[in-house]
Amino acid sequence: MTVLLVTNPTKDSGYAVTGQTAALLHQLGVAVVMAQPVFESKVPIRFLPEEEAYREANLVITIGGDGTLLKAGLDCVHYGKPVLGVNLGRTGFLATCEVEELPEKLRLLAEGRYTLDARGLLLAKSANGWQAEAINDVVLFGRTRMHPMDYKVYCDGCFVSSYRSDGLILATPTGSTAYSFSAGGPVLDAAADVVVLTPVCAHNAQVAPLVFAAGRKLELVADAENRDTCYACADSTAQCDLRPGDVLTVTAAPQKLQLITFYDSEQFHAIENKLIRS
Repeated sequence: MTVLLVTNPTKDSGYAVTGQTAALLHQLGVAVVMAQPVFESKVPIRFLPEEEAYREANLVITIGGDGTLLKAGLDCVHYGKPVLGVNLGRTGFLATCEVEELPEKLRLLAEGRYTLDARGLLLAKSANGWQAEAINDVVLFGRTRMHPMDYKVYCDGCFVSSYRSDGLILATPTGSTAYSFSAGGPVLDAAADVVVLTPVCAHNAQVAPLVFAAGRKLELVADAENRDTCYACADSTAQCDLRPGDVLTVTAAPQKLQLITFYDSEQFHAIENKLIRS
């Protein structure tokens, strides 16, 4: 087995946890590769060009937080590699392995005693050719908070509703514990094949989040009467402008992210201990 380590040096100061992870894997007879020579290790690590490192690895371990896993996640999807996240961040819904759990979970990993949890992604496309995939969410927002924007939503060509709000969030079950939750959206079972539409600060207090089957084609329209451009982004990074009247089409992405898990209860443990009791 060969493991690719992807580290966030801001979170792992001095690469202490990266070094600990590499040492534990070496003791378990697991080969370790990294995409660039970032630190001097006491155990053998092969430093390869990024593409070669992903191709050679059987699986990926990210060391940082959920943001680190999100950043590497699309590469993992592209190369068809499952990923385990070691959490050095605040919460860790995706990066579920805590540092104190490394000896146990890396042993289970080396023994092949793990399962793969397939997480659906969103694929967003605009008429101007922009497209992006999202593990967590696709968000529409106005350029300014001085006045709300108007949006319309269609599902498989059928009109659903109009919204006057600061924005709209379309989240996967994975992303339902992130921005969508903060905006009042429900927490979704990670195994559910659905997406949730959550308005942000809607001017109609009766507006509720809507849950759609993941197989639907959703069209989010920046209303033609809007006074300004709004923008769309995927997982808070990839971004495009939407002028009044522009349409953003969102569907399920063809590939899924494979998260490495060890226990069936991990998602619910994270909800109870990191969300409800945090």
